[in-house]
Amino acid sequence: MRDLGAGFRYLLAGQRWVARHGKQYGFGLLPGLITLVLYAAALVALALWGEDFVTWATPFADDWSSPWAGLFRGFLTAVLFALGLLLSVLTFTAVTLLVGQPFYENLSEKVDRDVSPDGTAPESGLPLLRELWISARDSLRILLRALVWGVSLFALGFIPVVGQTVVPVIGFFVTGFFLTEELTAVALQRRRVEVRERLGLLRSRKTLVWGFGTPLAVAFLVPFVAVFLMPGAVAGATLMARDLLGEETAGDRAEDSGDAEDEDTPV
Repeated sequence: MRDLGAGFRYLLAGQRWVARHGKQYGFGLLPGLITLVLYAAALVALALWGEDFVTWATPFADDWSSPWAGLFRGFLTAVLFALGLLLSVLTFTAVTLLVGQPFYENLSEKVDRDVSPDGTAPESGLPLLRELWISARDSLRILLRALVWGVSLFALGFIPVVGQTVVPVIGFFVTGFFLTEELTAVALQRRRVEVRERLGLLRSRKTLVWGFGTPLAVAFLVPFVAVFLMPGAVAGATLMARDLLGEETAGDRAEDSGDAEDEDTPV
């Protein structure tokens, strides 16, 4: 249970770090805002034309007597929108990190330098395009895993009582795990840690991961909150990645230093 509290403290520490580094926080908001606009447009389109799509996809229901065709298609439209919303929650972090790769890489490096006893940060040494390719490839792998969980939990949600009580709680823990994987990937990819090894590290400290990711998953359900928490989440995940790898961290610097704003601008 100690790890559960430690994970939550890393989440708070990341938010405090970006609060002290206003310029880094400002640049870190841009990818989330871009992704939010794209997702909002997609959900609005789904709400406006989802019913038409369902009608087109179910021609066999045209001859059904009233009100069964309307009820059936209305149910499918609601399911389609719910799946779109679930997919948005599961993929928002991955897409935002992909869009903001240069921004978040820079932010994560700043955190590493700030808390490292020798003031250095690991570097992958890979070209930007190569890093983007690796990030996209690994995000797709994680997304497929998350989708399997998401569809399974969505189906289990129709079980009476259990589906409305136990399943949503499990869903938050699962979402929190995958959120944490995506966020820690920023720091771990710079250390050339492959996706399988990353998953192994996270599974070995599940309560730490849940303490970090589950509150974040709950917060991300509130509109616009994800955009404002993302920079701090990346910072906190960098701190947690150092813990997972057993790297020494200057705790006093992480909590008390850095009041002077860094003047470097992310590439």
